[in-house]
Amino acid sequence: MIAIEIINQMIPPLKMTDPASKALKWMEELRTNQLPVLENGYYKGLISENIILEENNLDKNIEEFNLEGEKCFVYFHQHIYDVIKIASDNKAQIIAVLDEDSQYHGVINIEDTIAVFAQTAAVQSAGGIFVLSLNQIDYSLAEVSRLIEAESAKILSAWITNDLLDPNKIKLTIKINKTDLSHITATLERFGYKIIARFHETKHTATEQERLDILMKYLEM
Repeated sequence: MIAIEIINQMIPPLKMTDPASKALKWMEELRTNQLPVLENGYYKGLISENIILEENNLDKNIEEFNLEGEKCFVYFHQHIYDVIKIASDNKAQIIAVLDEDSQYHGVINIEDTIAVFAQTAAVQSAGGIFVLSLNQIDYSLAEVSRLIEAESAKILSAWITNDLLDPNKIKLTIKINKTDLSHITATLERFGYKIIARFHETKHTATEQERLDILMKYLEM
């Protein structure tokens, strides 16, 4: 999934010459607290509700405010993971999408991105989730995959996050296509892997959204 495929056409851009009152009105109608700002078709940044309210002057034009998120954009061809990273780095709700000539073509709403991610096979497919604690130097997805596949299972997704308590370690979150993790857990532990969390998923015990919430919670830790 790439950026051009998830542009939200319902969020219009503002011009530098638009008044702050117009920006607030649009934000209220669209239920967002940020909007993109253009100048001659080029992306200049984001105007937020907080920026306007702090100035307390709705007669000002957008060009009179200090915009945020000047680097909060991706290009057509960039992957959904890049979109999520840019949004996280800029603490933004929306991300501008530019073509190769840096011309503006729309924005991506981060909520839409999460919704798209939630519909992927890795999330929607039934399975189990477990989290491994690893030394960075010991990380090998190929080795972990070999052990999992030896138990007749397949990896649906894998995600690495830093261990905030130890800079030399990482957390590897894996989802597989089986809900019974007992044999795989035993195999991994036999080969010295430390499992710090695991979740059994079945259609009867969790909704799709609950499964996504569990995964996101541990990715953020």
